[in-house]
Amino acid sequence: MEDATERLLYAFDGHDVAGVRAALQDGADACNPIRGKLPVQWLLEQYARSSDLIVCLQLLFDSGAELPEPLLRPVVMNDAASMRAAIKANPSVIHHRATLVSTFASMDGVSLLHVAAEYGHLDVARVLVEAGADVNATADFDSDGFNGHTPIFHTVNSAFNRSEPIMRLLLDAGARTDVLLKGLVWGKGFEWETTFFDVTPISFAQMGLMPQVHRREHDIYANINTLLKSAGRGVPSLKNVPNRYLQPKTG
Repeated sequence: MEDATERLLYAFDGHDVAGVRAALQDGADACNPIRGKLPVQWLLEQYARSSDLIVCLQLLFDSGAELPEPLLRPVVMNDAASMRAAIKANPSVIHHRATLVSTFASMDGVSLLHVAAEYGHLDVARVLVEAGADVNATADFDSDGFNGHTPIFHTVNSAFNRSEPIMRLLLDAGARTDVLLKGLVWGKGFEWETTFFDVTPISFAQMGLMPQVHRREHDIYANINTLLKSAGRGVPSLKNVPNRYLQPKTG
């Protein structure tokens, strides 16, 4: 049993669907805490971002797992129909606030739209926007006055640029590009934790070029161009992308 549990945690890294399924079949418990956290929480805290997250989550739910906050389920599952039904039953759902551990931008006191933006779940993000969710809602501030970011901050330098379509959705719905944060904490509690100071969506996009963020240079500058255009600003010609100095040397 202990071996199956450890294999379950290992399979969460990278969203190994076959590994999660095998560990559950071998007796890993999907419902009870492992070292103080539910398996579903371990899974949502992974560095990976992929469509296989939904498959892994479904395997846990099929094995009886539940989220501490049930309202998050349609968001993390990118389940537009269930999200639409929840809003119809209770329109105040669009104002719900949640807190999750995040490997990237903080998710303390965030809206459901922040969560959808973080995981790159476009279908449910669109439902939330169409229902009137505030595209400029702010996350909680910490004791230093940092964070307070809007959903777009989760989209401008996302892993594999997964949340770029949501960035465009938010911009079309009136998301501001001139929000200025005193600071934003990225990867809080992890070894790559970094505090960025005096941050806007545009400057935070460019921070994706920092080595600990592991983003693709082409994606970052494409997002910056989109943000500049949305703000009505000129887009300069960038002649050194990808940066020649950073390319592997040959010969």
